[in-house]
Amino acid sequence: MIKREADAADDEYAPHDSLALKISSRPNEVRTLAVALLLSLVLWNLPFGGVLLYPFKLLATWLHELSHGLAMIVTGAGFDHIVIYRDTSGLAYASSSVEPLGSAFIAAAGYMGTPLWGALLLVVTPTPRSARRAMLVLAVLMVATGILVVAPSPDADEFGVWATIMMGLVVAACAIVLPGRWRVLVAHFIAAQACINALLDIRVLLRPSQVINGMVAGASDAHNMAMSTFGTHANWAVWFWASAWLLWSLVVLFVALRVSGSRASRFAALFARAKVLLRGGSGRDARRRNRATAPGETGPSGPAGTAGP
Repeated sequence: MIKREADAADDEYAPHDSLALKISSRPNEVRTLAVALLLSLVLWNLPFGGVLLYPFKLLATWLHELSHGLAMIVTGAGFDHIVIYRDTSGLAYASSSVEPLGSAFIAAAGYMGTPLWGALLLVVTPTPRSARRAMLVLAVLMVATGILVVAPSPDADEFGVWATIMMGLVVAACAIVLPGRWRVLVAHFIAAQACINALLDIRVLLRPSQVINGMVAGASDAHNMAMSTFGTHANWAVWFWASAWLLWSLVVLFVALRVSGSRASRFAALFARAKVLLRGGSGRDARRRNRATAPGETGPSGPAGTAGP
């Protein structure tokens, strides 16, 4: 008999019941993901939606700058630190300069990496248990970078440091405290925000200069990418890379949704078969037990005394 506890989807059951519950959680994945995406779009269009989504905007900034930092490590430039400002802008600092190809890779990493983080979170959180693990990993990464990598701004404002640490602690609390279905919803909402913010942030690339902490701070990532690849800051070059990154974000989100949806459909079919098996037989056994279709049996005969033509 399957237990009906509050956290039923956390796989704390006998082996055959655990299998059914693990499988049954997959069909809910698409529904939960759709709700997360719908909430994101609705909140962005409400008068105070931006205030409610402010922490997620900071999260997207952290993912963006962390992606730059990882690219700096890969290219050999060295990753020094990150600064995150109250207006949700940010900067990643390298330890040294690199050749144009390396600079192009670093410039592209921010807008190409953020949707990848979101897509990865979508794909690896189909169940409450996987959502808890993924959220705890995310929380540890945020707290660790908040302590070791995120630095105070040049004017000694430690907002970015404490914001990153606090967001990590909140994510950890959600992973531990929330019941299964809500845990998956929160994980998908975070993932959806990462993807959507990556799309929305690309708009700033069409501006003539980058604004950091309310001040003009030079070229944007698209300007740097254009200079590294085409050798010019002309509008056509900047818009080319802005459009390419926009298309990349859309493709990544589409693929993540398809992967999650296809997997949920496969597990839904598997769940249907598992339910029959756990109830003591298969569809074939059921047909055999039906007198109308069992071997050697016939359907009801017509009234006595009748005959065919």
